[in-house]
Amino acid sequence: MKIQDLQFEIDLLENEILEKKRQLTALRKAIPEQKVENYPFVTSNGEPTSLLKLFGEKDELIVIHNMGRGCSYCTMWADEFNGVYHHIRNKAAFVLSTPDAPGVQEDLAAERGWVFPIVSTKDTTFKIDMGFEVDGNCQPGVTTFRKDLDGSIYQVAKARFGPGDDYCSVWHLLDLLPTGSVNFQPAKKLNNQTPYQLTNYIAFEVAHYENAIKFYENTIGMKLEKKYENETKFSLNGTYFFIANNPDKNVYFEFAVDHFDNIIGKLIDAGCHITKVYHDKSVMISDPYGLKFHLFETKKN
Repeated sequence: MKIQDLQFEIDLLENEILEKKRQLTALRKAIPEQKVENYPFVTSNGEPTSLLKLFGEKDELIVIHNMGRGCSYCTMWADEFNGVYHHIRNKAAFVLSTPDAPGVQEDLAAERGWVFPIVSTKDTTFKIDMGFEVDGNCQPGVTTFRKDLDGSIYQVAKARFGPGDDYCSVWHLLDLLPTGSVNFQPAKKLNNQTPYQLTNYIAFEVAHYENAIKFYENTIGMKLEKKYENETKFSLNGTYFFIANNPDKNVYFEFAVDHFDNIIGKLIDAGCHITKVYHDKSVMISDPYGLKFHLFETKKN
């Protein structure tokens, strides 16, 4: 078959697939909406929340059903959502849900640089009721919701995730290569060349603490996430900044590692020293050459 004929067949099939996708969208929306309860959740920083609160100021909500940090495929899907989150949130609220404990979620999100909110469905029937947990096994996918003025919540539509679906472009791009996407396995780490995973957290110390808070919020335009007595958490463009009340004015980056004891031993042998201990797997480090950083072992469960 000539190249022109093959391209014609490709164009016809692409148009047919697009039309089928439109029909699929219409069929999903044709299923009657189901009123659901206001499920309780816990955020990645351990605070209680609910399905209704996840809407924020929006009337529509997208909830991703993630299988947790043990699934590298789900992590890859989440990496892609992270890149388009700032577009999605202009239209609807967006939240990723996992069965992991809040501390595990928080560590993974920092390691991956995720900026979207995450909630734990642990000890709830949410995934079961939405059809994304069968016989104790979580399944990946997405459910959309809307809310009424009186706070009533309705499930609108849902879809499952899997290799080759429309919710992760990686498969489609790889399929354009000579070898395709056969036997492709997502990497568990963003950086496989080093055990140190740079997070999206930066801490720096300031003099005149209260004035500094006003400056970063009102002049720079950072979003104030949470204020403590001697530390305030801000966010800006996906990076979190911890402003600490200390006139020393040090700046600290953060590295996540999987095997803390092995790493800390090598760092000390290389001339680094521990400046502060939070617990046995979380310390502040100063290296011999000027870099100061928080080092911690990511939680597995």
